[in-house]
Amino acid sequence: MIIQLLQGDITDLQVDVIVNAANNELWMGAGVAGAIKRKGGIEIEKEAMSKGPIKHGEAIETKAGKLKAKYVIHAAGMRSDGYITEESLKNSIINSLKLAEKLQLTSIAFPAIGTGIAGFDIVKCAKIMYETIKNFNYSSLKVVNLVLYNENSFLVFLKEIGQEKIEL
Repeated sequence: MIIQLLQGDITDLQVDVIVNAANNELWMGAGVAGAIKRKGGIEIEKEAMSKGPIKHGEAIETKAGKLKAKYVIHAAGMRSDGYITEESLKNSIINSLKLAEKLQLTSIAFPAIGTGIAGFDIVKCAKIMYETIKNFNYSSLKVVNLVLYNENSFLVFLKEIGQEKIEL
């Protein structure tokens, strides 16, 4: 399994599944969710909301609309009021990976969950995401991409992870 660190727009990636930094109500507002809805279509949000609300830390999948991906996994790291904890972040990552494995997918792309509107510390996020992803028990997934939109976030993740491509 390979963990890759990328800088760019997660919605442009050709992967099996893109992870949305979702809230537990599953409505898609700004940030990553807004970009997914704008590029993939309103039908992604409609399908997600039909499966919600979900518990803080859980994840559900939807089709990916007009995106290059096959699916969107909506990882509820935060509640609809923006509240996020280290535990809910970790659980949302684990539940996203479990769901991708259940769907027998080979590639997944994560944003920095919770660091936008929820304001979760980017350094803590990088550490939690990397450790959680590194320690997961994989079967079908072969590539996990950590995709950071801006250079500052990319550099924080690069410093915490130590390199751009990690093979496990």
